[in-house]
Amino acid sequence: MAKPRPTTLNFITGNANKLAEVQAILGEVKNLILQSKNVEGAEIQGTIEEVAVDKCSRAAVAVNGPVLTEDTALEFEALKGLPGPYIKHFLGALGHEGLNNLLAAYDDKTSYAVCTFAYCAGPGHEPILFQGRTRGKIVPARGPGHFGWDPIFEYEGQTYAEMDKAEKNRISHRGKALDKLKAWLAGGSLDP
Repeated sequence: MAKPRPTTLNFITGNANKLAEVQAILGEVKNLILQSKNVEGAEIQGTIEEVAVDKCSRAAVAVNGPVLTEDTALEFEALKGLPGPYIKHFLGALGHEGLNNLLAAYDDKTSYAVCTFAYCAGPGHEPILFQGRTRGKIVPARGPGHFGWDPIFEYEGQTYAEMDKAEKNRISHRGKALDKLKAWLAGGSLDP
């Protein structure tokens, strides 16, 4: 017998922009209450999936209940997937121009925006992953710079920062991952 889907999710984030995007995309899920909680903790080093599972498991223990966590990665094809799940630290240290400089010696500017949501029913439960990927390329910064690396990630001629929010949510890595989560919450199959 399948376990019942959660009706309340503690979304673990301290990022107001991320919370707003998730609320906008999940807003149409009936009977779902999304609460925001900020749980501090060091992230492990590893693959995107290993980081997501560890973070979600620790958050479930911290709140002693069901949680939803999110991890974002930005993979550069020319750098064999780096900076990957460490993009936050690379961006903080190098800025938009520095990230572009990492690819200066390469013709290939292809990158993949990857979002991994992890749901855990509570302490002792195995997290379930929902992942979305969007292929784009790294370009010099264009558009407002108030949301991470959005100004340097271009998808079909526009950077994420140049897109209106609804358009970005429709095609983004986060939107794709949340579509999978929404389908699962609605009782669909688990095919992340």
